[in-house]
Amino acid sequence: MTKGLERDLGLPSVLAISIGAMIGSGIFILPALAVDIAGPAVVLAYLIAGLLVVPAALSKSEMATAMPESGGTYLFIERGMGPLLGTVAGIGTWFALSFKGALALVGGVPYLLYLFEVPQWITTPLALTLAIILVAVNVLGAKQTGQLQVVIVGVMLVALGWFAIGGLPSVSLTNYEGFFASGTGGILEATGLVFVSYAGVTKVASVAEEIENPGRNVPLGILGSLAFTTVLYILIVFVLLGVTDLDTLGDTSAPMALAADVALGPIGVLAVVVAALLALVSTANAGVLSSSRYPLAMSRDNLAPPSLGEISERFNTPSNSITVTGVVLLLLIAFVPIQDIAKLASAFQILVFVLVNVAIVAFRRGTMPYEPTFHSPLYPWIQVVGVVGGLVLLTQMGTVPLLGSVVITLAGVAWYLGYGRRRVDRDGAAVDAVRREVGRRSVVRTRNAIAPAGGYEAMVAVPETTDPAHERGLIGVATDLARVQDGSVTVVRFDEVADQVPLPAATDPSEGDLAFEERIEALGADFDVPVRAHETVSHDTRHAVANAVTDRDPDVLVLGYRSRGLRDRVFDSDADWVLAHTDCEAVVVDDPENGFTNVETVTVLTDEGPYDPMKVAVADAVAMAHGATVRFEYTVDDRPNDSRQRALADYHEAIAEVCSAPVRTGFVRTDGGKADADADVFVVAAGNRSLVAETDRPVLVVRPRGVTPTGRLQRLLERWLL
Repeated sequence: MTKGLERDLGLPSVLAISIGAMIGSGIFILPALAVDIAGPAVVLAYLIAGLLVVPAALSKSEMATAMPESGGTYLFIERGMGPLLGTVAGIGTWFALSFKGALALVGGVPYLLYLFEVPQWITTPLALTLAIILVAVNVLGAKQTGQLQVVIVGVMLVALGWFAIGGLPSVSLTNYEGFFASGTGGILEATGLVFVSYAGVTKVASVAEEIENPGRNVPLGILGSLAFTTVLYILIVFVLLGVTDLDTLGDTSAPMALAADVALGPIGVLAVVVAALLALVSTANAGVLSSSRYPLAMSRDNLAPPSLGEISERFNTPSNSITVTGVVLLLLIAFVPIQDIAKLASAFQILVFVLVNVAIVAFRRGTMPYEPTFHSPLYPWIQVVGVVGGLVLLTQMGTVPLLGSVVITLAGVAWYLGYGRRRVDRDGAAVDAVRREVGRRSVVRTRNAIAPAGGYEAMVAVPETTDPAHERGLIGVATDLARVQDGSVTVVRFDEVADQVPLPAATDPSEGDLAFEERIEALGADFDVPVRAHETVSHDTRHAVANAVTDRDPDVLVLGYRSRGLRDRVFDSDADWVLAHTDCEAVVVDDPENGFTNVETVTVLTDEGPYDPMKVAVADAVAMAHGATVRFEYTVDDRPNDSRQRALADYHEAIAEVCSAPVRTGFVRTDGGKADADADVFVVAAGNRSLVAETDRPVLVVRPRGVTPTGRLQRLLERWLL
């Protein structure tokens, strides 16, 4: 029996976890690095970074109330963007949070060294000891973690509040001269650096499954902690820069302690050091708590080993996931230069926030179940701001962080392809939304293709050697197409003479020519469509047909096809050659004289993408002419997943409304499945003849007008989605 997680985190714990996840290295370590980039404008960088986090905070608040489950960012992106990007986000964010937790523990040591004569070698052992303690606390239970977080954050905020308020009288405004000296570029670069200071604001969403009344407490916790922390950051940085020499500030690894020594004296230094240690431990604690839920959520979705999804019966926590996260944390502390990797994690965190803002749009546009109790205001414009702002910041992060993000992304892709792909069969809301949009646009194109246009001309090309039965079959298809378009048919017969015979000498009508004209005149009356006859004499029928198509520019060209065995396998058939050298819509009729009588079912086949509007128009016209039913069949390797089946069913329903003839739909498996056995006529695309290679029924091979490179990309997207 699957065990669930207890909902025992109230609003104070949520606020504490979120605030504690933010207040850490972002304020105690990064100002010293950012001041070298933007000077006193670091204050503005913190404000801009806080504002750019708002869209992701709103998006994650909404999605967390719709999906109050463990996993946070991974869960939202996986459900919204699909398992591939979900895997990338899950693995990347898991490592990013672990990196930041390790950085927080190692970054707290300089504050300890500021007070005591501590040997340098103790840095790593002390950080490892703190990490082991935090992992043990998290294994014991979320309630204990939340309570510990409340105590830590409470003490920390008292000390930071004293620093901010008590240090205001010591601020020297002369330190802010040349505020914009670094320019826009410097401010944006510093914003990208300090952005990670706010990354923890949405960590609480990863433990939404353990939060009481998530519809209320999640958005209040996220937005409340963000507003509070942004104001606190700006105030602290304002005092920090105003009481210290900026040149000296850039050379220290404990900038808050240095500023407290100037503004508050020894007691203030002690308070700030205690706050720094608590804050950095708090950051690491929140990091272990939230990051360990990513393997848990991925395991539930079959994207990670099942053992990572097990809940401990003794502690009621995901102990295996926490343990693995703890091992990663210890390895990072012991062997990896955390400061450099934290910059990479910051860049990836920005990218994840961009995906979060896109995911909410996918949920709202898609048809997957999605019922949040909190709705992001100013949708979708606030999400657009978040996406654009995040991408701008990414360009300011430098080459190494961007390359690192690419490496993490590729690692996530490799894990999904190697482990997850064969274990999952679902799509994200974005794929579903785009798939339905593709279907909708295809239906619009189909409706335009079927709608009567007037002035429509179908051209039938027949060689002189065509027998009357074959000829009648081709003209029958052409009149079916022309009738629904209120058009006409022109039948062009091509007489081929030897190269040594002058063409003018072969233009005199023969008995065969006169018989051809009489037949066409009679057929016009039989089919109730204007049918005209025309004859062309040439030395090469292939080129003559291509030239006639270019000159006449018909709406559709109707050709006959009869395989001549080895010759057609070695060389192009006449029909294939003509199609390759013309650019109009064409229908190749394969063996028409053996069918087109007692037609009851016209089956349209495809193995990828939506049905081409031309195929639908041809099938509908033929079915209407014979009082038949159109059947749309998808040929698939595997049974489509549920979301794809629903999208295809809705697409088929929309196509049926466009068609004038009755419509049926279905799927055909390639592993033993067969196309509609009751079909009297098949309609396929030029590249899908193999789908009906063994049939003895008439086949209409449809070739639409040539497409532009943009159109080809659209076709590829359509084929992948549908």
